[in-house]
Amino acid sequence: MGHLEGKMALVTGGGRGIGRTTSLLFAREGSNVAVNYSRSRFEAEQTAVEIQKMGRKGSAVCADVSDLEAVQKMVDEVEGELGSINILVNNAGVRDILPFLQISLKEWQLVIETNLTGTFICSQVVARRMVQQGKGGTIVNVASIAGLIAMPNRTAYVSSKHGIVGLTKQMAMELGDHHIRVNAVAPGVVETDMTSDYFGNSEFVSAVKNIYPLSRWAQPEEVANLILFLASDEASFISGVTIPIDGGFAAGKGIISQK
Repeated sequence: MGHLEGKMALVTGGGRGIGRTTSLLFAREGSNVAVNYSRSRFEAEQTAVEIQKMGRKGSAVCADVSDLEAVQKMVDEVEGELGSINILVNNAGVRDILPFLQISLKEWQLVIETNLTGTFICSQVVARRMVQQGKGGTIVNVASIAGLIAMPNRTAYVSSKHGIVGLTKQMAMELGDHHIRVNAVAPGVVETDMTSDYFGNSEFVSAVKNIYPLSRWAQPEEVANLILFLASDEASFISGVTIPIDGGFAAGKGIISQK
């Protein structure tokens, strides 16, 4: 039996990158999975098909995570088709690459509403259902190493991810009495569709190798494995924490060898 046998998971932004890898890993570990998307319909549907090929229930469900009514409708659809949600992974996110003095209010709002408000809305809607069901549950938020430290030209992204770290603690504190665990993962650079343009840049590749103690970036599977652990009963007494998965970057950024 898998670590998530008999569970039902909703993964936001589940058709691409870390979300897709997590959705497929959950299915391999026994869970039925609802794959949320807002724009990438084809990728989400393909992910759902692969889940179904494993003998699990899988469905692609559309919703803008920053839209309360859309999220409520999505959760109704998921529960009607696949059953009560035991696990929520808040993975959907966008980023900005602009200096503080140049980012516009519109660009700020897009990142904050998707990353932070979207995590709040999805968590609240699903947590209310979990409380009604009385069986507890697990929420895993995808933050970032940018939720623990500042980074150049990432004003809204850094702010949103710091907010997710705080929201994770708050939800864990308030939902614990309902047997709902809430944790977050904080990846460093991960090779996904969102970051694919980086890896053709030799200067970027060299910089990553120089400032990451493990001299490389992460693969989506490595992040998905940590999400799986936090979602499983093996992490039954872990709640309210954000775990970096960054190859030691935050611990030793810009390490200089002493000769």
